[in-house]
Order: sequence, then C-alpha cells, then structure tokens
Amino acid sequence: MTAPDRRETPAPVLIASDLTYDYGPRRVLEGVGFEIARGEVLGLLGPNGAGKSTCLRLLTGYLTPTRGWATLVGHDVTHAGPAARRHLGYVPEDPRLYPYLTVEEILRLFARLKECSPASVAGECERVCEQLALNAVRRLAVAKLSRGFRQRVAIAIALLGAPPLLILDEPTNGLDPWQVIELRELVQTLSAHHAIIVTSHVLSEIERIAARAIFLCEGRLLGEYVIERDRPGELERQFLAITRAPS
Repeated sequence: MTAPDRRETPAPVLIASDLTYDYGPRRVLEGVGFEIARGEVLGLLGPNGAGKSTCLRLLTGYLTPTRGWATLVGHDVTHAGPAARRHLGYVPEDPRLYPYLTVEEILRLFARLKECSPASVAGECERVCEQLALNAVRRLAVAKLSRGFRQRVAIAIALLGAPPLLILDEPTNGLDPWQVIELRELVQTLSAHHAIIVTSHVLSEIERIAARAIFLCEGRLLGEYVIERDRPGELERQFLAITRAPS
C-alpha cells in the first residue's frame, strides 16, 4: 500500500487580488489577481500597452491601486508605499546605476538605503557578490563593466536584505546570447530561495525558466498557462490564441 503524499503546497509569498488602476478617466488595469510561492518563477506576459508596467508599479509600491490589494508575506504592499520595497527586490528594464562608483561602493550605498543594519552591510555585500559572481569586478567602476555584469549588479542590489520576492522586468534586453544563457541559469538558481516574477517579450526564454505564465491584454488578466518543457513553442501558441481572441 502506497503511503499518501503529505508534502504541503508552499504558502504563497505574494497574493494579488482585484488590482485595478485608473489613469485619469482611463482604466488601464482591471481586476487582476494571482499568487506566487517561493521556489516558483512566474512569467508576466502581454503585448505592449497590456498593463504589465502598471501591474509592476502597483506591486512595487510606486502606484496605489484604485481598487484591490496585494500582500507580500502578510504585508500590504499596495498601500504601504516605500515600506513595501523592503520585502521585494525589483530590477527595472533599464537599471540606472551610478557609473563612477565601484561595484562595492554601489552595493554598500544601496544596502544603507535599504536600511540594512550598519553591522550587516559588509556581510550583505559579501553575500550578494558571492551569489552573483561579482568578486572579480567588485573594485571596478560600473562604467567599465559589460552589459551582462551591469545586469548582475542590478540583481545583486535587488537581493540585498534577502527579499522573498524578486521582480525582473525584461532582464535579457541588450544581452548577447552567452549573457542570456548565464542569466537564465542565474534565475533558475535564485528561484530555490525566492519567488520570481519575470516580464519578457521573448516567449522562448519564459518557456525555459518559468513554471507558469499569466497573460495580460488591454488591462485584463485573460488566462494562465502551466508551462510544459516537453512542448517547446506551446507557450507562444497559447499566447497568440489568448491575446488575439475577441474580447
């Protein structure tokens, strides 16, 4: 007789419910809700103007929803403003880094901005340098780094303080093929300890790194797809079928 499987489903790190946002008289996001657990990579997909950026700004506390809410490990992130950012790491599509600071200087600066205790700043910088393989360049100015290493620095900044949620907005933009492969492997490694949301227009990359994808179109959540590794190209077919369907 086979013993029952008693493994518990991981509790969600992030729960979003009915997220709605009006920009003046225009509704740009309506009724969006989803969950993500630690150890999971979720693709947030949609055509240009679908509402992805607005959704991310709501989750990161840069905008307050017209209606709805989101909690991150029990904290209300949609109404807490800057305080919410302590519980997540966000890497924007075009990270703005201080070019004349060294990697170590910029990490120490952001560790203090993230309110890491003075006693923990050095240890946090050591930890993320090791995690992101930055030790070889930590004394170089950011301006001297390749695009791939600058992206690693941006992710290292996001990981300061060990937030449970990591959000990567178009992380492969501008990277060469080898850098894309390195980033893909890095995301898979980080997913063991974090919940990760990734946006990308490169559906084949989402298919390689994510377990699920959700589709936004015209501000609405149209569907979800559980990614099957043995069916390459199926995510693209699902995306086209859902986003082209008449509303």
